[in-house]
Amino acid sequence: MNKSKLVIGIIAVIVVIALILVGVMAMNNSENSENVSSTNNQATNTATNNELAEENTADSNSNTTSEGGKILVAYFSLPETNDPNNMTDAEEDSTVIVNGEVLGNTQYVAQLIQEETGADIFRIEAKEDYPLDHDTLVDQALEEQENDARPEIKGTVENIEQYDTIFLGYPNWWGDMPMIIYTFLEQYNFDGKTIIPFNTHGGSGLSSTVRTITNKLSNSTVINNAFTLSRNNMESAPEEVSSWLKEIGITK
Repeated sequence: MNKSKLVIGIIAVIVVIALILVGVMAMNNSENSENVSSTNNQATNTATNNELAEENTADSNSNTTSEGGKILVAYFSLPETNDPNNMTDAEEDSTVIVNGEVLGNTQYVAQLIQEETGADIFRIEAKEDYPLDHDTLVDQALEEQENDARPEIKGTVENIEQYDTIFLGYPNWWGDMPMIIYTFLEQYNFDGKTIIPFNTHGGSGLSSTVRTITNKLSNSTVINNAFTLSRNNMESAPEEVSSWLKEIGITK
């Protein structure tokens, strides 16, 4: 009996010791599991932070690439009235009213381009004002073209050397650019610059103006994918301009 009791006692002690050891091991495993989880979370956070850093770097590099050099929007536009009330058909054809202000068609497009690109802007204006009467204006435009005139420009572009890209805007007059645009092209050195034409028209589109600009500025890069918009579709100008700028890869 004594022997049996002794054996049972020894077994009981062994069982107790075994249970204690199992408990200790379970606690250790639980602590290790938490540490691994914490390490994994730290690794995940580090990876996430690295990804964010890479995204920010990519955005920064992208902005630097898209900005490039400075941009200028230079344009000639002649609204045939400044009064938004009681317009004639000819006056309506040459204008857009924005927030009560009368803008020329090309002027409106130029301002949209400026807003989309953050460019500087320069309005090409004649020293001697053009007549606003439609018939008189049309006759003068034809006379200037026939005489290969070079109307003088009021004001100058300051430091045109700082601009790498120049948007050049004009209406279509008698199937060509207004002659004052020729004055502008001959007044400055555009060598090495990118020239992007845009125009508004009453049905003739760009005519051969892009080729004319290309021939005159043989040391510049003239973009063939020029923008053109009919005076009958001016309400679509914001969407059309935005889509075109994305096509040619120039946005703010």
